[in-house]
Amino acid sequence: MANARGSRGLKKVLVAEDFADIRKMMKILLQMYGYEVIEAADGSEAVENAISTNPDLILMDIAMPVLDGIQATQAIRRHDKLANVPIVAITAYGDLYADQAEVAGCNEVIRKPLDLGQLKPLVKHYLT
Repeated sequence: MANARGSRGLKKVLVAEDFADIRKMMKILLQMYGYEVIEAADGSEAVENAISTNPDLILMDIAMPVLDGIQATQAIRRHDKLANVPIVAITAYGDLYADQAEVAGCNEVIRKPLDLGQLKPLVKHYLT
């Protein structure tokens, strides 16, 4: 999984999730799979971290404080260097939010609760 972009030669995944336990579990798994993980606890932090770290993939919770995942995705998509970074929305709120996420620029929408067994193939799909 070599890639010169990460500080250790790893591809970078930004995990934007306001629940610390879920974020921590995703981080542990992604690191076990060989990815560098950047964390964001709200939508504003997700935008800031995306701009400053230029991740290879963003996993974006839709319901977050400060900026929700829709607003954060729209803000990220306004930056040329991030225009083609895959963003996968994660939501527990059904089709309405899924449609809004896709319009905002998300590549895919997956439903909560997230089956952590799906995480590795999902990330691998976007990063290989």
